[in-house]
Formats: sequence, structure tokens, C-alpha cells
Amino acid sequence: MAFSKKAETPAGAVPKHVAIIMDGNGRWAKKRFLPRNAGHAQGSRVAEQICEDAWNLGIEYLTIYAFSTENWARPKDEVDALMKLLRKYMKDSIARSSKNNMRVHVIGDISALDEDLQESIRKLEEVSSVNTGLKFQVAINYGGRDEILRAAKAFATECANGTKKPEDLNEALFYSYFDTAGIPYPDLMIRTSGEMRTSNFLPWQLAYTEFYFTDVLWPDFNKKELQKAIAYYAGRDRRFGGVTEE
Repeated sequence: MAFSKKAETPAGAVPKHVAIIMDGNGRWAKKRFLPRNAGHAQGSRVAEQICEDAWNLGIEYLTIYAFSTENWARPKDEVDALMKLLRKYMKDSIARSSKNNMRVHVIGDISALDEDLQESIRKLEEVSSVNTGLKFQVAINYGGRDEILRAAKAFATECANGTKKPEDLNEALFYSYFDTAGIPYPDLMIRTSGEMRTSNFLPWQLAYTEFYFTDVLWPDFNKKELQKAIAYYAGRDRRFGGVTEE
């Protein structure tokens, strides 16, 4: 059965697109004398639940930071465990996305991933492309600077082969080369675990996004915490560089 969208938050108070940096899995595990991988596994389960909660609260787009271009520098056993978890998550998501009417799109440079994982991603995107519910973006081997560089190179290549001219470039055209092309910029970015930085996550897209930081570790994040973030967002005056009358 698909997620049932419910009017649980006043109209106009809900961000259309929420981006989340899911931080604190390792610390959550350490507090419980568990291996870091146990924290990542629990964090994965929380991500599944937050998808349903987000849709029920009226959010249309949800983007999560699953694995960054910098995460390759972590210990090999942790990276291997994360890749194993991602494999399972992608395969399970094929059935889950259909059941929940959820469209899944992976952003990032997946060419660095093993071929079997790339194939799972392609299959998941294809199968879920017809779904009309939550638009769920998963950032894997993603880095914001890398995304901007890849977009710039793609445009430069088209200029070199004559299909584009430098003077054609504007913000809308440049964004069409991004992994998130066609997806509205996030209204709200949430980072858990008390860290207060964006860590190379969607730097172009977050230019006018509201930021919400919480000390809650990601494996402890839940619907109540998401509602707190939405309440914070609802209280913000979003001027986008303009001025409102006093």
C-alpha cells in the first residue's frame, strides 16, 4: 500500500523539498558499545521511515546524503560495510518504491561504484520512474564541488563541439547539467548530531535554503524531530535577498 498523504501540518507551513545530512551513526553505535556498522544499519532503517513521515507531513521532495566523495577516506572495512549496506538498500528499494509509489533518483558520480551496484541503481531508477508519490534523491559518491565541475565540463564540451556557445550560459541552463536538474532547490536543510556545516552537500542548490541543526543523532531522528524542523522552517521569513516592509 502506498504512503497515505495526510494533512498533519498547516498548508503553507511545509517545505516542498527537504535535504538531510544524516550524521551521527558512528557516535550512536559507540554510545551503545556497538560497531560503527550497526549505527549505519540503524540509520538506514530510520531513512526508510523518514520517507513515509515526510510524505505524510506534506513534503514532496526528500534528498539524503548517503555517501560522499570524501567518505572513501574512511577505513576500508567501514567503506566495504557501507557499500554492502547500499547494495541491500538499493535492491530492497525496488520493491519498496513500487509499494509506496515513491520515485527514487541517485545523485553523484556512480561511475566509481562497482558495476553491480551501478546496475542496481539504474534498475531502481527505471522501475520507480513511473511513481507519482515522494520524489526521493539519494546522494551516493556525491560531492557538491564535483557536481559543479562535472556540469562545467559538460557545458564546455558542448561549446567545443559547437552545440552551445559561451554566451548561452545562464543559471537555468547551467543547472540543467546538474545531477539534480529538474528538481526544485531545497527549502530546508537538516543536519543531525550537532555539527554545523554543510560538508560539500548541494552548495549550489542550498544558496537560499533555511538550515536547521539538531544535536539528535541520526539513528534517533524520528517524525517528532522532523516536525520540529518543519516548525522552525514555518517561522522563518524567507526574503531571498529582498526586503519586507517593517
